[in-house]
Amino acid sequence: MEIVLPEKSYEIIVKRHGLDFVGKWIASLWQDKKIAIISDENVYPIYGEKIKKQLTQYEVCHFSVPAGEKSKSLDMASKLYEFLADQGFTRSDAVIALGGGVVGDLAAFVASTYMRGIAFVQIPTSLLAQVDSSIGGKTAVNSTKAKNMIGTFAQPDGVLIDPETLNSLPEIRVREGIAEIIKCGAIADQSLWQDLEKLTGIQDLLDHSETIITKALNVKKTVVEEDQFDNGSRLVLNFGHTIGHAIENTAGYGKISHGEAVAIGMVKISHTAEIKGLSPKGITQQIIKMNQKYGLPIVYTPWTTETFYQAITHDKKARGDLLNIILLEKIGKAKIEKIKMTEFRDFLVGGE
Repeated sequence: MEIVLPEKSYEIIVKRHGLDFVGKWIASLWQDKKIAIISDENVYPIYGEKIKKQLTQYEVCHFSVPAGEKSKSLDMASKLYEFLADQGFTRSDAVIALGGGVVGDLAAFVASTYMRGIAFVQIPTSLLAQVDSSIGGKTAVNSTKAKNMIGTFAQPDGVLIDPETLNSLPEIRVREGIAEIIKCGAIADQSLWQDLEKLTGIQDLLDHSETIITKALNVKKTVVEEDQFDNGSRLVLNFGHTIGHAIENTAGYGKISHGEAVAIGMVKISHTAEIKGLSPKGITQQIIKMNQKYGLPIVYTPWTTETFYQAITHDKKARGDLLNIILLEKIGKAKIEKIKMTEFRDFLVGGE
């Protein structure tokens, strides 16, 4: 499929064993460049050399960061800037982001800011990155105040998704990606939701991953093309994320996965919305049932309302003293509600 934007369009390829033709793919995009493969210490040993061997016409180096959310920081970005400078990278060179969401966000952020921006592509190897973070052009690192607080909008030159890489993931990493797929079905694709209901579980989903990934990507593609810079309709992609990011931040990055936090966030915000009459009765139970089917949590312990509230005041979706929250009108259709920041306390009370 193709993401079509005013200043740039690019292809997303979803293909089993796609890593076998990375060399041809890169050659169709870039000529005569130095290339840095940015990955992590878990992913590079599995796929890095396989990709590097296909790039014989380029001068290729690689940098592996420690695996995990702690690497998504300004400190690690600074180390990558120094590495690229030491390797003599100029504005005509490029980066391959090879890994999950942390690597994709970090590598894209570095590429978009090094020398005011160099080319990059995404090769996401986790389900979460394949259905969400690798497309759309958001790049970011975390601050001590909030997740993804420091970032840019920068589109890749292309995205290559090989569902076979999911076979090397521990189940917890598959589950966190499923949370984002559940979100996509909930906000914009009833047929995707129905597919998830029909599948028997995680392995069945992996067996049908090309279809499921493509449907989830189509949801994001449509929204990104409508609202590239996250000022309007694209906000619906944040369903469950306001509370989810607060959970991640207060727990300490890496203590609870992004997908798990989003799963809890979808349940909590829908529960309060039901009570307030802002979402239909029974919708929370549908989300709970889907989360439980795929082994995702529905509550978080310990729940500290005031701590979460303070974290949310730094959320990127806030506009002054107002906050945009995403609620469901029904499965397959979301809406954006603008509320006062103080009102959001109601959505945090009683989250145990």
